[in-house]
Amino acid sequence: MPQISAQEFDQVPLRVHTFLAGVPLHDVWAVDLPRVRPGITLDEFLRATGARLYRLSLAARMLLSIRFSIGRLLCWDREPKPGAWESFATRLTAADRPRSLVAAGTREGPFRVIYHFENEQLLELINRTAHAAALSALVETANKYRFYFAVYVRNVGPFTPVYMALIHPFRKLIVYPSLLRSVRASWNEAFGTG
Repeated sequence: MPQISAQEFDQVPLRVHTFLAGVPLHDVWAVDLPRVRPGITLDEFLRATGARLYRLSLAARMLLSIRFSIGRLLCWDREPKPGAWESFATRLTAADRPRSLVAAGTREGPFRVIYHFENEQLLELINRTAHAAALSALVETANKYRFYFAVYVRNVGPFTPVYMALIHPFRKLIVYPSLLRSVRASWNEAFGTG
C-alpha cells in the first residue's frame, strides 16, 4: 500500500486541509479500490462493514497489545483532565456541524469523532504521548475509488517527538500496511469485488 506525498495529498479536495491547518501531517497513505458502481460514499462503506473497516493482522494486533500494556504501565494513555487540552472539535464551523452524520465527541473505541461527513471522517485521540487525528476519506474517480488514510500529530510535550520516532518503524512497516490491506479486503467483502 503506497505512502503518498503531502503535496499529492494536498491536491485532494478535502475539508481536513483547512480544518487542521497548522497541525503537522505525519503520514498519508492511499489504497486504490475497484469501481464497482458510481456513488459509493465513505459512509456507505462504513455502514456496509458495520463500522469495522480496519481489521489488523496478528502481528499488528500483537504490537498494539504490547504498546497498550506499556501504556497502561506508564500511564501514557490517560486522557488529560477536561480543560487541560482543546479538542480539534473546537475548529468546527457552523457549516461543518450540520454536515456531520455523527456528533462531535462521540466515542469510537479509543478515539472521539470530530466529524463524519459523507466521504470524510476525522477522529481524534489525545493522551500523554500525542494529540493525534486520523483521517479516512474516499474519493471517486472515473475508473476507481481511492481511499486515503492520514495521521496528524500535535506535540503534547517534549516526549511526543521521541515517542513518534520510537514507533515509526512499526507503524510504517506493520500497522499501516495491515490497516490498508484490511480496507481492501473489507471493500471486496462489502461490494463483492473479491
